[in-house]
Amino acid sequence: MNTVKGLRRRELLGALAAAGLVGAAAPLRAHSAPGALIENVTRLYPVRVSRVVVPGSVQDVVQAVQNWPGAVAVGGGRYSMGGQVGVEGGLHIDMRSMKGLVWLDTTGRKVRVQAGMRWRDLQDHLDPHDLAVRTMQSYSNFTVGGSVSVNVHGRYVGHGPIGASVRALQIVLASGGVREASRHQHPDLFRAALGGYGGLGVITEVELDLDANTALERAVAHVALDDYPGFFAAKVAANAQAVMHNADLLPPSFDRATAVTWARTDKPVTVPERLVPRGRRYDLDKSVIWAMTELPGGHQLQHKVVRPALLRGHPVVWRNHEASLDAASLEPASRAQSTYVLQEYFVPVARFAAFTRGLAHILQQHGALVLNISVRHAPPDPDAVMAWAREEVFSWVLYYKQGTSPEARTAVGLWTRALIDLALQHGGTYYLPYQRHATQAQFAAAYPQADRFRATKAAWDPEGRMTNMLWKQYL
Repeated sequence: MNTVKGLRRRELLGALAAAGLVGAAAPLRAHSAPGALIENVTRLYPVRVSRVVVPGSVQDVVQAVQNWPGAVAVGGGRYSMGGQVGVEGGLHIDMRSMKGLVWLDTTGRKVRVQAGMRWRDLQDHLDPHDLAVRTMQSYSNFTVGGSVSVNVHGRYVGHGPIGASVRALQIVLASGGVREASRHQHPDLFRAALGGYGGLGVITEVELDLDANTALERAVAHVALDDYPGFFAAKVAANAQAVMHNADLLPPSFDRATAVTWARTDKPVTVPERLVPRGRRYDLDKSVIWAMTELPGGHQLQHKVVRPALLRGHPVVWRNHEASLDAASLEPASRAQSTYVLQEYFVPVARFAAFTRGLAHILQQHGALVLNISVRHAPPDPDAVMAWAREEVFSWVLYYKQGTSPEARTAVGLWTRALIDLALQHGGTYYLPYQRHATQAQFAAAYPQADRFRATKAAWDPEGRMTNMLWKQYL
């Protein structure tokens, strides 16, 4: 096995945990601060916590949990948008300093990292070995542990959520115990932690399967709404070389799919950069987004100028380059008066056209300022207790702009609940990392397996200490 060594504390920590000694060796070395407002990327729904700790090791996490008598919540990149990373009056564990490489097995194509590592940092380790992350979001700013906690997916063809590529997790429980969880060791804990939003414990290490970093060529097709499921089955799912795919639906009608597929190729790359450079300025990108949402004729600007320019030609890039996009390109100059937000819905593939037309009607009826809807696909998820893909589904990722006032939040809540009802009517569900507009009844209908999650949580966290504003509202 060709192994690149990183922190290599796993065996020692396992022995210490078994002996009940983890956390007893030294006082917490992590920075800590009393009382703080924990915000997320949207600046909506911040959470006032009593204390923040920033651990540097699993021992720090153990000590923080053991020394705090109340509720505990966990945060990473803070891209969840509805209080999922904090609990009022509780302890917030900020994982972003736990970003080390534990080990990298280049021959076996697998890696183990601390949970606070961001995808972009992991790509720096992988790219010199021509390796790539198997499944991740479209942007590389998210932490690995946070991605597992919300069971993310990306544009990867046939992969489904990240849980399918997770080999094992190291989790610190509310008791301070440290457990290794996988499909073979504590499988109930493992399956509940995938998409468990920190409700079982603090994920401190993640072990992942990897793929090869190959050259990809982009192809674009414009497909009628009713034809898209057949197009996807014949041209994407059946294409063994297809690696990434999404279809864009544009406002105001959302009535035609622009299908974008990245497939493996032997052609030479046309973009020499192996990764998107760090620290790049995105002034033009931000100005274009502002113009599309603020200027008269913004929809026409997107249809006739922006999209044709972005999708021109057949570029060939490294997979790692396409996977290392920077969310800074989407960040507005200010989020004080308005902000950019995401929502996502999952519906069985047979209901694609009907759901899309219903969604478009609701958005138009409420005047929602949607910039783009990105459609992805996922097979059934056999792993996560709180699976959002309980059968083969398409997903609709809404990227939209809203005001930050109480009135604007109320208005978004109205059309969000209408979309959740629509998804439920079509046998689908909605994604949990976003604003908490769903009613208790909608949550129960969308996630009927929540009782199983509650039971697993009760077994591993009987006092219910591992929580956040999401679970406070719905569990």
